[in-house]
Formats: sequence, structure tokens, C-alpha cells
Amino acid sequence: MKYFDMTFSGLNLLGVLLAFIVSFASGGIWFGPKTFYPVWMKGKGIESGVLSAKQNKPVILFGGTIVGVLIQTLTVGLIVSSLQRGHSNFGILDGAGVGFALGVGIGMFASLSHRLFSGEGIKVWLIETANDAINLTIAGAIIAYLN
Repeated sequence: MKYFDMTFSGLNLLGVLLAFIVSFASGGIWFGPKTFYPVWMKGKGIESGVLSAKQNKPVILFGGTIVGVLIQTLTVGLIVSSLQRGHSNFGILDGAGVGFALGVGIGMFASLSHRLFSGEGIKVWLIETANDAINLTIAGAIIAYLN
């Protein structure tokens, strides 16, 4: 008996799209001017909170973010969908658990050493990656529910 068969077959793309929209919106709120953006920029050493002309390329910034969030939610969707095929009672909390495990166990800690060695420190790492972990947890729940 196969317990894990990762294919697009059975994947609800509407669930992935909804998870993408929620994750993208959550990131916009998380990094908003009244939330973590000012603290994040100061932690990165940008006291003014304004990116330089060289850094501020909206097509690259938002285009890259869209591609990244879409790949994240699609990946969670493939894993959740694959697990659901092998386990008929796989539900919302299971999907959230998969998203949480991927978000914290891989998403957050894959970049910890990069942040520490780059001198950005724990605060920047937490601000950047906690949002990913939260979004992947929510995405897993949404996709498990709609699959």
C-alpha cells in the first residue's frame, strides 16, 4: 500500500488559489507600515525605512513574492493532497499540522544560519520567517478543507 504519492491528481486548485490569496494578503498586513515593517527595516539597518532606488524594483519585489508564495502554497497543496489520498480521515487540523511542520521545521530554520552569519540577527529572522510559518499553517488548513 502506498502512503504517499505526490501528484497533481486530486489537488483542488481552487484551494491552492485561496490559500495563495490569504497568504499574500497576510504578508501584506504582516509587513505593513503599522505592523512589523518599521521594526524589520531597523533590524536590517535601514533606519529610514525606505529602500534605495537600486533596491526598490516593484516588479521584482512583488513578482518575486507572488511566485514564491504561489510555489509555497502549491507545495503544501501537493503534500496535503497526497497525504489525504492515503488517509481518508485527514482533516483541517492535519493540514494545518503539515503546513506548520513545513513552515517551522523547514521554512524558518533553513534560513536561520544565513541570517545569523549575515549579521541580521534573530529579530529579522523571526519577523521574516514567522509570517511564512503562519501562512503555511493556514494554507495547509484551507487546502485540507477544500480538497
